[in-house]
Amino acid sequence: MIYAIITAAGKGTRLKSDISKQFIKIYGKPVLAHTIESFENCPEIERIFIVVPKDYADFCNDEIINKYKFSKVEKTITGGSTRQQSVYNALKLLPENCSIVAVHDGVRPLISPAEIGNLIKNLISFNKEDDKVKGVITAAPAYETVKKIDSNNYIDCTITRSLVCMAQTPQVFFCRTLVEAYKKAEQQNYTGTDDSSLVERLGWKVKAVIAHQENIKITTPLDLFLAELIIHRNGKKK
Repeated sequence: MIYAIITAAGKGTRLKSDISKQFIKIYGKPVLAHTIESFENCPEIERIFIVVPKDYADFCNDEIINKYKFSKVEKTITGGSTRQQSVYNALKLLPENCSIVAVHDGVRPLISPAEIGNLIKNLISFNKEDDKVKGVITAAPAYETVKKIDSNNYIDCTITRSLVCMAQTPQVFFCRTLVEAYKKAEQQNYTGTDDSSLVERLGWKVKAVIAHQENIKITTPLDLFLAELIIHRNGKKK
């Protein structure tokens, strides 16, 4: 089976709102609900786990999952103190028949069902070509010139822009590989900045698939404003 883990356990403060960013409403619907909807409408995704802050499980179940009738959501899980711990909490609850798992930020509501499905298809296809490929990630190209700096902010070198991408989510992996990567990271007290980094360090290959520019992560008031404009333009006001 193919599962999705949607992480929504963060409590970001950069939006300067009393409400956690995943629960802020865009056209009357919480950001998290917009995100879940894309996975709900993706034929390849069969089950969904949602990771939420402590004490928010009932709220999420009542005000999002039940209210919007998301039938694929199987569990609402309490997150940990870090994103990595939150994802691992969910991974440990996946059934043995889970073959592929997609991990996604709950505050990236603009990913489309088609893009999610294509990532899953790409993983299967890339693995057939090279069995060392165990994951694919969504990525954005670097449009600005990228500089490597030292600890004092002096420029060390200019990095070739075509060799750089900005990692995003969804990130899709064979389930067994990702569980092993998280288990090893916990045993070795290693903290990565995304799921892919944990898989990479075990020697497996992960490929990047360039996403559309609109797959923004809602972190600041400007991000929220842009998301509202894009949703309005796409006619998804609800």
